[in-house]
Amino acid sequence: MTNDTIAAPLAAALAAKGYASLTSVQQAVLESDAAGRDMLVSAQTGSGKTVAFGLAIAPQLLDGDALPDAGVPLGLAIAPTRELALQVAAELGWLYEQAGARIATCVGGMDYRTERRALDRGAHIVVGTPGRLRDHIERGSLDLTGLRVAVLDEADEMLDLGFREDLEFILQSAPEQRRTLMFSATVPPAIEQMARTFQDDALRIMAQGESRQHVDIEYRAFNVAARDREPAIFNLLRLHEARTAIIFCKTRANVNHLLARMANRGFKAVALSGELSQQERTHALQALRDGRAQVCVATDVAARGIDLPGLELVIHADLPTNSETLLHRSGRTGRAGAKGVSALIVMPSEVRKAQMLLKRARVEAEWGPAPSADEVRAQDDTRMLDHPALKEGDDDDGAMARMLLDRFGPERLAQAFISLWREGRPAPEELTVLQDRAPAAPRERPPFGEAVWFELSVGHTGRAEARWLLPKICDGGGITRDAIGAIRVRQDESFVQIAVAQAGRFGKTLELEPGLTMRRLDGEPDLDRAPRPAEPRAPRKAEGDWKRPARAKEKETEADAPVRAKKPRWTAEDRAKAKPATKGATAGRAGAFQNGSPKPAGKDRGKFAAPKKGARKHRD
Repeated sequence: MTNDTIAAPLAAALAAKGYASLTSVQQAVLESDAAGRDMLVSAQTGSGKTVAFGLAIAPQLLDGDALPDAGVPLGLAIAPTRELALQVAAELGWLYEQAGARIATCVGGMDYRTERRALDRGAHIVVGTPGRLRDHIERGSLDLTGLRVAVLDEADEMLDLGFREDLEFILQSAPEQRRTLMFSATVPPAIEQMARTFQDDALRIMAQGESRQHVDIEYRAFNVAARDREPAIFNLLRLHEARTAIIFCKTRANVNHLLARMANRGFKAVALSGELSQQERTHALQALRDGRAQVCVATDVAARGIDLPGLELVIHADLPTNSETLLHRSGRTGRAGAKGVSALIVMPSEVRKAQMLLKRARVEAEWGPAPSADEVRAQDDTRMLDHPALKEGDDDDGAMARMLLDRFGPERLAQAFISLWREGRPAPEELTVLQDRAPAAPRERPPFGEAVWFELSVGHTGRAEARWLLPKICDGGGITRDAIGAIRVRQDESFVQIAVAQAGRFGKTLELEPGLTMRRLDGEPDLDRAPRPAEPRAPRKAEGDWKRPARAKEKETEADAPVRAKKPRWTAEDRAKAKPATKGATAGRAGAFQNGSPKPAGKDRGKFAAPKKGARKHRD
């Protein structure tokens, strides 16, 4: 690979890594109009952004073909998660190795003292997460006064994670003359606003292929019944048997539930969620990398920044909240020219949402039913027949093979091979057969064609409504709503149009549920009959009568008047007569004070009680 704009140490590192050519985003940042300018770059996940900004910042770091003595940092790279930060540091490490670069990391979950010692020894490039970088700046261990260039990697994710305040603090701590590069898979308005604030006349770069997202990823959307959501996921895993697969869930509880179900089925799976410690996350990722586990069940936040080699399958167990999240999830596969599959599990109530997600992400998906148990078994048989052991034999085992043939015979040996092949593989799941209800893209409902009218035995008197009848008709005939035309509800019956091609499913008469039957009509119903009569309304009041009526109040009777009357004020003479009763002194009759005065009852009892000695006197 020859490129005059790449410094010699970096070109040698690329050649040693086997780079024959650059990706579109790597070529874009090296164009002449991008030299020395701030840049706002959008490119899909896995397109080589780390190497791209590593090449772009070289003119600010190198003095000729070498780096100056390590002192205060010259370059700063900020990433949203510790995993991504460590990956960026590793990429920049081999890219700048022959230039003699010192790279320090500052990420959460690591030993702060070790990071401070590395910064004290001097570093050309610092890579870190926003929170830990701000911590080092506030404690004085990270000096950005000599910073020449700053890079924000996955800027949109950092804003999603709530790091805006930390990013502003870090960038405000750096010199204004620095160069600032922002790399992001998507550019929402918040990123554009930050670019206007912290960049000067930034060059906007959209890498080739952004208009057609993830060309190396095959998108598939599977219609499944609500009860078949998890079995459909199991069948997908069994059908593909990917080296590594990742399943995205919306919450930690969903992750734990699905992981438990998969463990019961015999899948080798690990989980990634926010409740795990850094050590637990590291062990889970290592299990995926060395092959001890094949499936990772994760939340969106926990999976940000992870890079799993050989990731061939992404399953959206819960639909993402927006198109950006869909692209981030799917971008974990299909990297560096490899092919991948992104599968959406779509229940009937989520079809419209899935269509809009795909449309806004500008990707097209192939719709269809989830893999059936028969499809999984057929794929298993194909893999078994293609097993290398059947095509390539070891001459050293010839004697044992002949002995097995003599003892058991070829048919028994073949049966044993099949049993061993299927042993340890989870059994495929039987799924409910659903008719494909999803068109390739959202569309308007077409005019209804030739149809047959049916009469239903319930109307307004039975509280029937079109939205209540529609699902019952679909379930009763096993059809979709596209096969249903007009629904007319009358006083005691209702009428519905069914497409001619689907009308035979209902026969002459069909009971949808007890008390609700459908009867086929020979012609069109008489829809001119009067609809449900309107309920009579109260006569309208005159213009001056629209005052709010006062709340009804019962008249007091003479018997109630003494009770409701205001209590007479207690005079000083009355208080003087009321002396505190000594312990054990009681009135001559129930309900009287010691001096014979009547004792008040109910809620007024406390008002007339004699005050205790030393207590605050009652107000008059």
